[in-house]
Amino acid sequence: MIDKTDRKLLALLQEDCSLSLQALSEAVNLTATPCWKRLKKLQDEGVIQGQVALLNPEKLGLTLTAFMFLKTLHHNREWYIDFVRQVKTMPEVLACHRLTGEYDYLLRIQVKDMKSYDSFYKTLVNSIDGLSVVTSSFSMEEIKYTTALPLY
Repeated sequence: MIDKTDRKLLALLQEDCSLSLQALSEAVNLTATPCWKRLKKLQDEGVIQGQVALLNPEKLGLTLTAFMFLKTLHHNREWYIDFVRQVKTMPEVLACHRLTGEYDYLLRIQVKDMKSYDSFYKTLVNSIDGLSVVTSSFSMEEIKYTTALPLY
């Protein structure tokens, strides 16, 4: 069970995962050992999945964000397994969601420019059989982006 102290630790880590154990301990009014045990338990239970550095795509020249909507003609297990395997190997795909409604899948793509997007598009449609519709929308402005989950 996640309590108020765990939630505070998680909120702090979502804001800055480079905080020291000492800083975290002080922020939640614990000594280092109990704080470490809580963090270890949250990791062991899979609540904390990992710690990463968030990079600025613009500083890396990756200025085009596309949202690609896909429909497929196939809904069998074999096709799905192959699709997932292929999408996971594509570094341009930052997120892939299976959807309800009009489209079957949504991909979030991050690339350098439209030429790079076109190259990605051609690779995708030529490597995955059975796509009946591939349509994209391009982000003109990112108004909000966060990796922090709401902790109620």
